[in-house]
Amino acid sequence: MFEKFTEKAINVVSQSQEIAKELKNSKVMPEHLLLALVKEAKGISLKIFKSYDIDYDKLVKVINLNSSSDTIQQQTLPFDTEYKEILKHTLDLATKSGNQTVLYEHLFLAVISEKKSNNVKILENLGFDIYKSRSLLEKLVQKKIKKIYHPEIDDNKDNESNRSQATDSIFDSEESSAVFERAVAKLSASSYEILGTEQIISSILEDKNSELTSILAKYGITEENFEEKLKNIQSRQSEYEGRQIIFTPNAFTTMNLALQTAKELGSSVVLPEHIVLGILKTKRGVAYDIFKELKINDDDLAHSIIKPIEKQMPETLTILRLAKEEARRLGRNIVGTEMFLLGIIGEATGIGAQVLNELEINIKDARSVVESMIGFGNEYFDKEIVFTKRAKRVLEKAWELAKKEHKTKIESSHMLLALTTEPESLAMKALEQLGVDAVEIKEGVKKFLNL
Repeated sequence: MFEKFTEKAINVVSQSQEIAKELKNSKVMPEHLLLALVKEAKGISLKIFKSYDIDYDKLVKVINLNSSSDTIQQQTLPFDTEYKEILKHTLDLATKSGNQTVLYEHLFLAVISEKKSNNVKILENLGFDIYKSRSLLEKLVQKKIKKIYHPEIDDNKDNESNRSQATDSIFDSEESSAVFERAVAKLSASSYEILGTEQIISSILEDKNSELTSILAKYGITEENFEEKLKNIQSRQSEYEGRQIIFTPNAFTTMNLALQTAKELGSSVVLPEHIVLGILKTKRGVAYDIFKELKINDDDLAHSIIKPIEKQMPETLTILRLAKEEARRLGRNIVGTEMFLLGIIGEATGIGAQVLNELEINIKDARSVVESMIGFGNEYFDKEIVFTKRAKRVLEKAWELAKKEHKTKIESSHMLLALTTEPESLAMKALEQLGVDAVEIKEGVKKFLNL
C-alpha cells in the first residue's frame, strides 16, 4: 500500500505509530494520525492549523486516549480498523485527484472527510472550519495537467428535442396510471383546469398500502398533513414559471425528470417513486413548497426512496453507478458512452457482460483503450456527474428496447445493443480497437437470448 506514498506522507504514518507508543496505546488510531499531521505540518497545511490556533501540545490535551499500564514491546504497532479505512480512502483521493502518488495533503483530506469521525468532532470543538479547509486542500492536491478534450462533449451543444412527446410514456405502468386517474379526479373536483404537482402528490398519498406512502409517512408527509397544508395555499404562482399545457409548467418538468430518473434507475416504466424524486429534483411547485413547510430534507427522503430500488439490483442502475465510478477514476465529471461500456463489463453478471466476455473483451483491456482515447482529466470528484448527449441517446434507446420487449427493467443487453446504434460513439470506437464490431455484438445478444 505504501509504495505510492511520498516520503512526507510516509513520515506522517510513521510518526503516528511513534505517537501511539509514546501515549502507551496498543494500536495506532485515527487520533494518532491527526496528531502526526499537526506535528509534521509545513507550508499551507501548517498555516491552516495555525489559523485556528491548533498545535501538537494543545491537541494532545484534548484528545482522550486510554493509555495502557503495560510497556508496549512491539516494534511496530498495528493499525486499528478505522485507521486502515482512512488509508484506503487516502489512496482513493489520490487517484481521483489525478495524482500517481499519495501526498501529505491526501492524508489530511482523508482525516477530515468523515463527518462523524472523532477527529472531525475534536477539530470542530477547537473552532476548525472543516468545509473551508477541505476546499483549500482539494485545490492543493488537484493535479495540474492539461485537460484532454472529451470528443462527445460537443453533443451537449445540440438543442434539446421537444420533450412533450415523452410524457406519453409516463403513465404506462399500472401504478402511475392509477395515480394519474386519481389526480385528474381531484382536478375535476377543484376550481383548477391544469394538473399541478399538488394533485399528483395527493393522489400518490391516497394509496395507503404502498411502500412509497410508508416511506413518505416517516418524513411526516401523510395525506392528512399534506391536505391540511394544501388548504392554506393561497396561490399556485409557484406552479407557473413557463408555458401552460395539460400540466402546469412545473408539473411538466417534474414528469420529464421522473421519466429520466426512471431510466437512470434502470426502470422501463415510470413509477410513483420516480415522480416524487422528480419533484425533489425540480425543487419548485406547490407540492415541493409543502415538503419544505414539513421540514423535509431532500437528500434524506431521496435516499430512503432509492434504497429499496437499489436492493432490487437493477442491472442498468449498477451499470450507471459503475460508469460514474470509472469517470471519477479518470478524473472526469463527464460520463460518455465509453463509460457505459466499462459499466456493462464491470457489472459482470448480465447478458451484456457475458456477450463481451465471449468476444474476449475484459475490463483491463477496455480501460486501457478508453484511457488512451480520453486521457485523465482534472475535474475534482465532488462535482456533479453529467451525461453527454450521445450517452443520453443510448439510454433513451435502451429504454425503447426494453419497452418493445415488454420488460419492466432496462437490462444490460438493451444497453449494449443501444451502443451499437451510435457507430461514431467512443464506446464503439473502443470496441473497434478491441477487435469487435456491431454485427458481432448483435449476433452475440441473439445467441444468449435464443432469438
